[in-house]
Amino acid sequence: MERIRRIKNVSKSKPTIEGAGVHLKRAFGFHQAIMPDPFLLLDDFHSKNPADYTKGFPWHPHRGIETITYVLHGKVEHGDSMGNKGVIDSGDVQWMTAGSGIIHQEMPKGDENRLMWGFQLWANLPASHKMMEPRYREVKSSQIPEITLEEGVKVKIISGEIQGVKGPVRDIVTDPQYLDIAVSPGSRLKYPVKEGHTVIAYVIQGKGYFDENRDAYAYDAEGANYFDLKKECTMGPETLILYGDGNALEIKAEDEPLRFLLVSGKPLREPVAWYGPIVMNTQEELRIAFEEYENGTFIKHRR
Repeated sequence: MERIRRIKNVSKSKPTIEGAGVHLKRAFGFHQAIMPDPFLLLDDFHSKNPADYTKGFPWHPHRGIETITYVLHGKVEHGDSMGNKGVIDSGDVQWMTAGSGIIHQEMPKGDENRLMWGFQLWANLPASHKMMEPRYREVKSSQIPEITLEEGVKVKIISGEIQGVKGPVRDIVTDPQYLDIAVSPGSRLKYPVKEGHTVIAYVIQGKGYFDENRDAYAYDAEGANYFDLKKECTMGPETLILYGDGNALEIKAEDEPLRFLLVSGKPLREPVAWYGPIVMNTQEELRIAFEEYENGTFIKHRR
């Protein structure tokens, strides 16, 4: 039986500064109300001003999570303690499983128009995989399949499977689906999702309706201005949508092209102990991780 998911919560991304001085918009993250288990953080870095991004994210550690970087415009240079080096360009993806521990750096560069635009998503790892061997996957845009799901709807499949077509990133513990979806003006998308999985959408371009209800008072909305007296049913750029449960989505574009990221995954339902770039299950595990980082025993696996 089809059960269309309703919107549970809507919020706008918020300006913040990370790394060595990168200006970005945070859709959700540490100490925020929305925590869409198993996902921990989603950052949107989007600027034509090199001063906003060129200082980058110099060498820093991660443990207990996966970081997924998707570049729309520009480049990100990468290096890590496992010896991986490379550059992800427009349309490319870097999927890094930190596991037991990795130290890396990410340095953004603008395109020929100085535009840098990309997203970084953090996905939690279950306790059973916190200390797994780190993995690094660099996926070129040519490796990401794009399908026409129905008339007026195109989908890039980074992770997951649609109609027998699989994305290049596979064998991930939380069974994630990461899609870049474009809907033509006036077109409608009805899309099946797994019962019980967390589902979020982040709007990149255009406006649209993200459930069939079209009732702006049927969900929680965060970040509204005190004097903003008009509560909209349509969702525009830099808006994060968190869905309730069900097995299908219904989304309709307005009179301009709609583009959004659709991400889903199996919730872990485990305790989260989080400080900076390290996410564990207990405060004691956090203490050990930072002690190891200080005394030089943080890295457990090397090439």
